[in-house]
Amino acid sequence: MRILCAIVVQLCLFPGYAGATTGETIVDLTYSFSSDSVYWPTAEGFTLRVDSEGRTEKGYFYKANSFAAAEHGGTHLDAPIHFSEGSPAVDEIDLRRLVAPGVLIDVSDRTAGDADYLISITDIKSWEATNGKIPEGSILLFRTGWGRFYPDKKQYLGTDQHGAEAVKNLHFPGLDPDAAKWLVENRSIGAVGLDTASIDRGQSQYFRAHQILFAAGIPAFENVANLELLPVKGFQIVALPMKIESGSGAPLRIIAILQ
Repeated sequence: MRILCAIVVQLCLFPGYAGATTGETIVDLTYSFSSDSVYWPTAEGFTLRVDSEGRTEKGYFYKANSFAAAEHGGTHLDAPIHFSEGSPAVDEIDLRRLVAPGVLIDVSDRTAGDADYLISITDIKSWEATNGKIPEGSILLFRTGWGRFYPDKKQYLGTDQHGAEAVKNLHFPGLDPDAAKWLVENRSIGAVGLDTASIDRGQSQYFRAHQILFAAGIPAFENVANLELLPVKGFQIVALPMKIESGSGAPLRIIAILQ
């Protein structure tokens, strides 16, 4: 497993990354991309076209596909430029923000009866009261429990309709802008991620949590999978997006390495 360090941009060189070993567990936090992948109601979804599949005239098997997708859908990264003019695009994000120790704040017990729940400063402080201060440079993940609905759009998004009119029917939890502001002013985090379709809740109209985090250069991960498999701390995150030049977002392969 030490080969992983050499392949993934020499990740062993990054502070806080110890490298994967035989005794560690790797958890895939990524949903596979397919026609079932969840995208924003106004975006085109993922499509895969089979260009070639079968035996060639020379006798060997060959398969090749083409795909098309919006930047923002499925498990993906939001670059700061998405809501902050002049901030880093996908290909400009410091990799140290994407390869770092992770912490998990679980608010699923508070969202069960409230699809519009806002993750608060109190939620963050309560976690710290038990687990200690969020370490500098950490990737902060929030588990709302909404991952259990993926990819059922009706339950996961609040609507299975497509188009601009469907946006007003979106219902899922998100980060309170006040909590985003508190994190920017009081903690030094590398990135944030949620198991929902947006850092802001579905009923947000101004996406203020996006605006606040991105103005500070903090990227976000959305539609993160399998957060129920993580402990509250003591793991590493590797979150590498497709390197799209000037991209506002990109499909993301994100994993956790449990130590």
